[in-house]
Amino acid sequence: MRAFDPRVTPARADLAAKELEGKVAAPRYVEGRSYEVIDPQAPLRREPTPEVPLATEALKGERVTIYDANAEGWAWGQLAADGYVGWLPANALVPPDAPPTHKVAALRSFAFPGPSIKLTPIEALPFGARLAVARIEKGLAVTHSGAYVPAPHLAPIDRDEADFVAVAERFLGAPYLWGGKTALGLDCSGLVQVALAACGIACPRDSDMQETALGTPVAQTAELSALQRGDLVFWNGHVAIVHRHGWLIHANAFHMAVVIERIAEAIARIRSAGSEVTGVRRIAR
Repeated sequence: MRAFDPRVTPARADLAAKELEGKVAAPRYVEGRSYEVIDPQAPLRREPTPEVPLATEALKGERVTIYDANAEGWAWGQLAADGYVGWLPANALVPPDAPPTHKVAALRSFAFPGPSIKLTPIEALPFGARLAVARIEKGLAVTHSGAYVPAPHLAPIDRDEADFVAVAERFLGAPYLWGGKTALGLDCSGLVQVALAACGIACPRDSDMQETALGTPVAQTAELSALQRGDLVFWNGHVAIVHRHGWLIHANAFHMAVVIERIAEAIARIRSAGSEVTGVRRIAR
């Protein structure tokens, strides 16, 4: 049988998703059940323990297909948005309720327990979180679960941003976090994924997947003058977005933050660490 990428294939040594029967070998095949994320952000890890690195995050309102759960409170499944597979805290998941109608368009927002912003927030919502709004009441969006969120911080679920580079700019100064996807912390490919998703562009999670799946090759990597705003520059294990002529924006572990940096300086620094540019891709807009 052909090999599948385990990052996006719901298969393990002991079980696999029912739809993979005949494609991957497993002792049993399981029908998945749909859930939604109810925490503002939920960690997804390769193993069911907080001691392993964060692989990615699922944001509030995301759908997840769950195939297995253990007695320690972890659920194993696949994210609907990007196909990523791993373990999430089971208490961050519930059966799907009303479909989302809005998404958080501010970098961060708050959900309040009642119709007043003077109340103590019940949760902080990240950019891109999805909410089912029942009604708008005096500038506050009331969700189906009864939370009150500032309506100016939301956008209809089908309204896309126009410029993913401008979306990335909003995260300037956000700390670097391996596997992160919010303003509390995010990594290089997380920044690219969040920015593109805000513009309605489907994007894989990891930089090697993005280099294969996104856009088209546009230039020899040495021809920096040919780079345009929004081009994606790839290294082995890293990706950056061209911000403007001669500059890029990226989340990186050298600055431990999202920064705007001269392209030539970034290339020289990363080369000194042993990695060359592997490709440049252009996203059709």
